[in-house]
Amino acid sequence: MKKLTVLALFICLLFSCNKDTKPLSFKTTEITKIYNADINVLLTEATANNAISNAINTSIKNEIIKAISNSESIKNLEDALNEFDTEFVNFKKYFSDRESTWVLNIESEVTYSSSEVLTIALSIYTDKGGAHGNDTITFLNFNPNTGSLFALEDIINDVVAFKNLAEKHFNIAIDSNTSENLSIEDFFFGEPFQLPNNIGFTEDGLVLLYNVYEIASYNQGYTEFVIPTDILSPYLKVN
Repeated sequence: MKKLTVLALFICLLFSCNKDTKPLSFKTTEITKIYNADINVLLTEATANNAISNAINTSIKNEIIKAISNSESIKNLEDALNEFDTEFVNFKKYFSDRESTWVLNIESEVTYSSSEVLTIALSIYTDKGGAHGNDTITFLNFNPNTGSLFALEDIINDVVAFKNLAEKHFNIAIDSNTSENLSIEDFFFGEPFQLPNNIGFTEDGLVLLYNVYEIASYNQGYTEFVIPTDILSPYLKVN
């Protein structure tokens, strides 16, 4: 009996007694450094000092770096912001007659959190003085128990069946949100329906979002729709 008690205690410690695991908590941090360019950053970060929080925070920052940096040697967010600012300073040297300011706005927020999945939406807007800026939203879906990013196959149990479901809801969305008589082919440049790169959880269900230029014209802006949770349940591995 004593051996069994010791073994049970060991197993509990090994798996950290999962039922007592504390939920993740987050804070929003503003980067207050003054730049030459108009740079604003509001960053959502996991607050615990552990491997899970570190993995989540690193993934968020890496996604920002990938979006704003032109150099593969840039490895941290501070260097990426400095690079953007330096590019603007150099631009002004060569085009001193232009009255323009480069803009970089970065914001992230938790859109969904449960014991099985955590979704963080990352919004990045850049304007380098062109005809218009570039605005993107990225959904990052995490395993809150490990801090690792989920792939679509980790979330959906049958991607082919889910794609068929998504296509039906896409048609419903474009029928109700556009006054023009547009078909799927008009959005996908003559190609059949494709799932977006950005799919994320919210309290209302699963958001499927196409950024500008992914489908349709620039004037269409974002294209997004929601599949409600009650319809989604048979397709989900996590919720």
